[in-house]
Amino acid sequence: MIVKKLHEVGVTSEHAYLAATASIGLSLVSWLTSSRNESLERADRWGIFVGEWAPTFFTLGLALANYEEQDTARAGAPAAAHEAWS
Repeated sequence: MIVKKLHEVGVTSEHAYLAATASIGLSLVSWLTSSRNESLERADRWGIFVGEWAPTFFTLGLALANYEEQDTARAGAPAAAHEAWS
């Protein structure tokens, strides 16, 4: 599972939310930069391309947040319940 692997390497939901927010800003910056140096159509494509990353990062953030909640619940659960979840 991708979410479990991301969690194991230290990626948190906050990291994913930060990446999504940065993606929105980067989309605007890439559009502005491209619109000055290239045609408007190409600038629009760059802005849209980078802007499409944000929903993916927000979705990963939600998945990681749910996994973190489950992980916290497992850590606080009695031993018998923890074994049932494993």
